[in-house]
Amino acid sequence: MGLLDSEQGSVLNVVSTALNDTVEFYRWTWSITDKRVENWPLMHSPWPTLCISTLYLLFVWLGPKWMKAREPFQMRLVLIVYNFGMVLLNLFIFRELFLGSYNAGYSYICQSVDYSDNVNEVRIAAALWWYFVSKGIEYLDTVFFILRKKNNQVSFLHVYHHCTMFTLWWIGIKWVAGGQAFFGAQMNSFIHVIMYSYYGLTAFGPWIQKYLWWKRYLTMLQLVS
Repeated sequence: MGLLDSEQGSVLNVVSTALNDTVEFYRWTWSITDKRVENWPLMHSPWPTLCISTLYLLFVWLGPKWMKAREPFQMRLVLIVYNFGMVLLNLFIFRELFLGSYNAGYSYICQSVDYSDNVNEVRIAAALWWYFVSKGIEYLDTVFFILRKKNNQVSFLHVYHHCTMFTLWWIGIKWVAGGQAFFGAQMNSFIHVIMYSYYGLTAFGPWIQKYLWWKRYLTMLQLVS
């Protein structure tokens, strides 16, 4: 009986130590967040981002069922406005990251994060926050596919990419809103300017297809990014 009590006590000690270490690690991670962004929209807590992503996944699951007995929506004007709106947003992000990193003397090879309130560093952090927001807006890509009954476009890779980008970039902004993170976001936003320009033009109808011969180069850029 004494041996059994001793073993139970050892197990409880191990569990207690593991829980305490986990709590301490959790507190430590929140102590090193980027204080510049903690009061920015969506950044105080991960729950809004997780809720938006959950609603997105629910729509991916339920949307096709809801559309099954319905005619596809004709959304030409909506798509034109949406796609060219995304062109402007990504162009803004690219511009802010390019100018901010240039003025701050950033390296394109290896750049550490500067958590100061330097005007260029805050400018880069703000641009990265807009980049994170743009990933949430891009959930509408999937919504429009489903409403137009183009379910073949909604692959696992498509959904996985959209969902992880929005969620993981919340983590990026919360802890590392700057540094080398600027380069990937800058290049991706530049490619998205071209990509959404293409999608916006295709929304005008078949007559414009002959002017979109450069689509194959867009595909190459997307693969590189």
